[in-house]
Amino acid sequence: MRSIRAAAVGAVTLSLALAASACGGGTSTGGGSDDSSPRTLTYWASNQGASIEVDKKVLQPELDKFQKQSGVKVKLEVVPWSDLLNRILTATTSGQGPDVLNIGNTWSASLQATGALLPWDARNFAAVGGRNRFVDSALGSTGAPGKDPAAVPLYSMAYALYWNKKILADAGIAKPPATWDELVADGAKIRARGKQVLGAEGSNLSENIHHVFVFARQHGASFFTPDGRPDFANPGTVAAVQQYVGLMSKDKVIPQGNAEYAQNQSVSDFAKGRTAMLLWQSASANLTSQGMGGDAYGVAPVPVQSGTPGPGTQVDSMVAGINVAVFKNTHNLNGARRFVKFMTSDTEQKILNRAYSSIPPVRSAQQDPAFGAPADTVLRNTLATSSAALPQVADESQFETTVGTAVKELFADAAAGRAVTAASVKAALTKAQQQMPAT
Repeated sequence: MRSIRAAAVGAVTLSLALAASACGGGTSTGGGSDDSSPRTLTYWASNQGASIEVDKKVLQPELDKFQKQSGVKVKLEVVPWSDLLNRILTATTSGQGPDVLNIGNTWSASLQATGALLPWDARNFAAVGGRNRFVDSALGSTGAPGKDPAAVPLYSMAYALYWNKKILADAGIAKPPATWDELVADGAKIRARGKQVLGAEGSNLSENIHHVFVFARQHGASFFTPDGRPDFANPGTVAAVQQYVGLMSKDKVIPQGNAEYAQNQSVSDFAKGRTAMLLWQSASANLTSQGMGGDAYGVAPVPVQSGTPGPGTQVDSMVAGINVAVFKNTHNLNGARRFVKFMTSDTEQKILNRAYSSIPPVRSAQQDPAFGAPADTVLRNTLATSSAALPQVADESQFETTVGTAVKELFADAAAGRAVTAASVKAALTKAQQQMPAT
């Protein structure tokens, strides 16, 4: 989440979701949904850059351009990831929200279940150029299977391993690790040189979810059954969570202080040369904004258990990204669709995704030479060949909260020197599952 997509998700309850089922957001600008007279839209943008001010500098010129083309003024608010989900859920219950908003793509099915978002049926997709303009991997994280999407892909991202060339060279390491065993072995050499090895955000719930989801896939497991029921404490997910937290507790790869990180401190540590490696989503723009030049680091696929990344148990990233949605009860539906069409146009996709070092989810824009740099190639190949979408189920946001909190607490145990065992991990995941809504 930009701090590139560092989403710390607030608590979500089933009762809130149910209460939202008949509500939506929108701006009282007058007129009905087919009225072309409203000249204002409100837009909640997610915090994609290194700061909210960076986002305003990126977005405002584009919003001014849209106003000049359409005559519709867009009132911008950049919302931090730590507040965004709760702000959206409050808007769905109160009916007082924006016309257009960004959402984390992993929330699509959960927010779809509230009934507050505009379904992107054939007519609405036609208004923005058609569904076929978007790549399949991005469309796979827009809502529950078999239903019209709740949002349209805006920015696509994938996790990669960022590595400091000088630190690895000084430790006698010729290339970045391709497997977790290699990372642990390289970590011992790096620590011997007095450097920290791998940054993490142990108190960031969504970052925790993203990583343990990938580890679970690499262990051939899932946190949900095929019919969408939670299954958090199965042997594969227990092994996955124990391995991830074990990078701190057992392997000494993740520094103990990172158990408290939740505001992208691990990115800053890497940018300042304090840490040798970083697992992050599309981090190049963030690193550049903090003064780290592109020649100082390399970008490689996230390690796997053995071999090379690919489908199945070789998955090494979740399908990361941001979608743009419209509140169903907007009083300016035509203007909102025009704005989504503008934001997903080839021209704007190139401008915005270059600014955020993300990958356009629009097929034609993705093929632009501007996205042919080595880092972009790693991310694009990951999305195409070795990524998987988080479960598109109605309770996904609760899953992020409960399991993300469980992993946070296990990191706290590791930082305090307490053992992180299969039994303690299973107990934490069982508790998390018990906190999920009854289905």
